Amino acid sequence: MAAELAAGNLDEPVIKEESAEDGAAEDDGVADERPEQLDSVSHLCEVIAVGGADAITGGRIAWLGHATVLIELDGVRVLTDPVLRRRLAHLERAEAVADDALPPLDLVLVSHVHYDHLDRPSLRRLGRRAALVAVPAGAARLVRGTGVGEVVELAEGAQLEVGAVRVRATHAEHAATRRMLARDVPSLGFVVEGSRRVYFAGDTDLFDGMTGLADGLDVALLPVAGWGPTLPPGHLDPAGAAEAVRRLRPRVAIPIHWGTLKPLYRRTPYSDDAPEQFAARVREVAPGVEVRVLRVGESTTI
Repeated sequence: MAAELAAGNLDEPVIKEESAEDGAAEDDGVADERPEQLDSVSHLCEVIAVGGADAITGGRIAWLGHATVLIELDGVRVLTDPVLRRRLAHLERAEAVADDALPPLDLVLVSHVHYDHLDRPSLRRLGRRAALVAVPAGAARLVRGTGVGEVVELAEGAQLEVGAVRVRATHAEHAATRRMLARDVPSLGFVVEGSRRVYFAGDTDLFDGMTGLADGLDVALLPVAGWGPTLPPGHLDPAGAAEAVRRLRPRVAIPIHWGTLKPLYRRTPYSDDAPEQFAARVREVAPGVEVRVLRVGESTTI
C-alpha cells in the first residue's frame, strides 16, 4: 500500500510505513501537457537522447523535471535529486522518464530528505547505474538498501572529487524532516566545478551567504515554483529566484522545480508561467544574466 502523504504538502508527509514507498502505483496514461513557448526568454535548447554512449568533454545540462537535472561536465555525469516515477503519492509527473534517458552515472546528489527530492523507488530504479550517491549528513540510512553504489554523507562545506569534477556542499535555507528519522536533517545545495562551474540550489529560500557563494558561476539551477498553488517558507518563487540570480551573478540561469508534478485532481501543473515571470524579473534586477528555459527532457550546452 502506497505511503499516505498529506494532500497539501509533500514537505511534511504523514506516513504509515517507510517501506510503503516501494509499492508505488503503476504508471498510467496522463495527457502530455507542456507549457507554450516562452517568447520573452532565451530558449536555445534542443531535445536530445540524454543517455548517449559517452559523456561529452565540455559541459551540458539536461532537465528531467522538478529538481532532477543531469549535469555532464568534463566526462563526468552527475544527476541531482532523482524523482523518476510517474506517480508520487497524490502527485503525478507531467512527463515520463524513459530508461534511455538514464545513462550510467558517476555521482548522484541528493539535496534533502523530502519525498519529492529523495525518492527511494527512483534510486532503486537507478541501482548500480549510480556509482556514488552523496546525501546530507544523517540521511544515508534512507538510501542504503536501494541497490545503488557507494553512499556518502556530506556536511555543509564538505567537498568530494569525482574524476575531473569537484563538488562542494553549500548551505540551503530549507527545513527538512522525514518521519522515519524523527529529526531535522540539514538541506544542502551543491557547486559542481570543473571547466565550468554549476550551482544546484536544491530547495532553498534566500540567505545571507548566497552573495559570493561561488565566484565565476557559469550556471545557476534555481527553483522558481512548487507543485501546489502556494509555496511554504524555505522556497523561492519567481521574484525570490531572480533576487538569488542578482546575488549569485551567474552567466546563465536555468529555472527548475516547476511544471512537472501536479496533484491528481488537475490536468496541468500549477505555475506553468513561473519561468516567464522569473525571466522578466531577472531582466529587471540582473540584466546581464541570460535566462534559458528548458522543458522536460531538453538540454543545453554550457
